[in-house]
Amino acid sequence: MTELHLWLRHEPRTTERRTPVVPADARRLVDSGVTLTVEESEQRIFPIEEYEAAGCRRAPAGSWVSAPRDAVILGLKELPDEPPVLPHRHIFFGHAYKQQPGAAELLRRFTAGGGALLDLEYLVDDEGRRLAAFGFWAGYLGAALAVLQHRGRLTAPLTPTTKDDLDAVLRPEAGAAPFTALVIGALGRSGRGAWTAFRTAGVEATRWDLAETRDLDRRALLGHDVLVNAVLATTLVPPFLREEDLDSPARRLRTLCDVTCDVGSPFNVLPVYDRTTDWTEPVRRLRKEPPLDLIAIDNLPSLLPRESSADFSAALLPQLLAFGTGGAWGRCLDRFHQACRELGSAEREES
Repeated sequence: MTELHLWLRHEPRTTERRTPVVPADARRLVDSGVTLTVEESEQRIFPIEEYEAAGCRRAPAGSWVSAPRDAVILGLKELPDEPPVLPHRHIFFGHAYKQQPGAAELLRRFTAGGGALLDLEYLVDDEGRRLAAFGFWAGYLGAALAVLQHRGRLTAPLTPTTKDDLDAVLRPEAGAAPFTALVIGALGRSGRGAWTAFRTAGVEATRWDLAETRDLDRRALLGHDVLVNAVLATTLVPPFLREEDLDSPARRLRTLCDVTCDVGSPFNVLPVYDRTTDWTEPVRRLRKEPPLDLIAIDNLPSLLPRESSADFSAALLPQLLAFGTGGAWGRCLDRFHQACRELGSAEREES
């Protein structure tokens, strides 16, 4: 472990407040012999001074491009468009293995530079279970925003908050009109988070998972007022909602939150929208009459940056302490190489 150099980069997305490693866990990494360089970031929920106090090195934002070649660059969301070649190993959520928009370009940057993507989505145990995820908080916030929108209490732009403050506005007011809610993917992390938020809001949501989606009762789905999708499909499955469903006379559905935000992927189970929403405009109206509102924000946990970062960091810490070429990290690397081979084969066929 004494040779590992982790480089915690600044996130270029202006609404990204989270971090994969909080200062308390940074201290544990440093104490174990890891060199940890942390880039300055005005938007990160934890100030750079707390990392310095934990024994970390300080570096300017964006300086990872000139980091030592053996440094492992650690982040969460997308990289900036430059530089065109990536010689380092990078740990982050790449969204590059399911034909998402921009995926091929990202993989080409890695192959051109000789680097590698160790995608956090594919950091899994021997049975394929994710080892570090923001899922619970994504589901919690997705359901919370859906409730607030349905009750006419969601205000924009969205701003980061704490769970206590969020729950204070989420709890039902006296005389609040009841409504029905459905969580699809209810047994996963995101689904459990969504169900918990609905309970905080005084709503006992219906829960569907694999058993219910194998033979989907679309009429029952459309009969709920609010729907939260927490399913991240990895194989082609029939969509849960289709364009024609939005115009069905049976549609009672008024508020739809897609926690997964797999837009642009052939595995998308909600192919009824073509772009995500964001903190500035969190809601998009898909139909005017009867109304149907969409929430599809792809960094929901950043709205609770302190809580979500602490949970994620606690789960990632043992994996970083065991960083190497085998085990879970080896599986990440294998998946990267597989994706690069698939891209190369596809490009050869096209030529």
